Amino acid sequence: MALIALAADKGSPGVTTAAVALAAVWPRRALLAEADPAGGDLVYRSAAAHGGPLNPNTGMLSIAATARRGLVPDQLWDHVQPLSGGLEVLVGLGIAEQATGLAGLWPTLGHAFASLADSPNAPADVIADCGRISGDTPAMELFPHAALVLLIARTEPESLARVRDRAAALSAKLHGGPRGAAALATPLIGVVLIADPNSSAKIAGQVNDMLVHAQTGARVVGTLADDPTGADQLAGRKRGRLDKSLLIRSARKVTADLYQQYGTAWAAAAQAHQPQQPHQAQRPQQGHAGAGR
Repeated sequence: MALIALAADKGSPGVTTAAVALAAVWPRRALLAEADPAGGDLVYRSAAAHGGPLNPNTGMLSIAATARRGLVPDQLWDHVQPLSGGLEVLVGLGIAEQATGLAGLWPTLGHAFASLADSPNAPADVIADCGRISGDTPAMELFPHAALVLLIARTEPESLARVRDRAAALSAKLHGGPRGAAALATPLIGVVLIADPNSSAKIAGQVNDMLVHAQTGARVVGTLADDPTGADQLAGRKRGRLDKSLLIRSARKVTADLYQQYGTAWAAAAQAHQPQQPHQAQRPQQGHAGAGR
């Protein structure tokens, strides 16, 4: 199982940019799910593969009716649209008021997202953009099904203090209490920092020490370059070699590090669920998506 949920505590640190960038370079087939109850962004700023706009009614909104009758993971593909560039996306809600249509269905979605990796027909890992979270956001009902919960944070002191406190609160909710570095539990709570590449290694070490000292149960798992030009290229607002951008280069390192640490365990879990699974009929490897924040 490999559901990776991305979220932030407050403000706009770049969760959507991070989710699109990671999904675009993910080592396996990836499905990007806009699971923010406040509404998605991609439909307003990105083009579909056919060059026209994305359909706002096909995605999280259309899946609500299906999920009420039960949801087989492969049914997710019926609600997916490809972005220009090839990345497959489950388009988010248009406005927060539409989230009432998903009331009570978030655990069902979480199970389907997590189980899609085990599909014998069209397996994929799901990268879920959960937006900003608080104690009562329904998107948190996805987290118990996730392999990783990644908190996105910038490096201003107030942002780091918030991510520390949010990580501790999530650990208490998901794991039952504070944990040190030697007692990490599932889902792993990781922190991805949006940082200046020139100082990212140093600050990542300092923040990781802070998280361990505070017994948050979280640790820094990587850094994404604070690269406005790369973010604009990812969003299709600027032209240029996206694959050479600092943002995409750093995203490749984060995904490679995650798979080096956890890929074997994910593969073993999938094999245990599907011992007779045939060869995966994968679509071509995804390219870079022309969308993001």
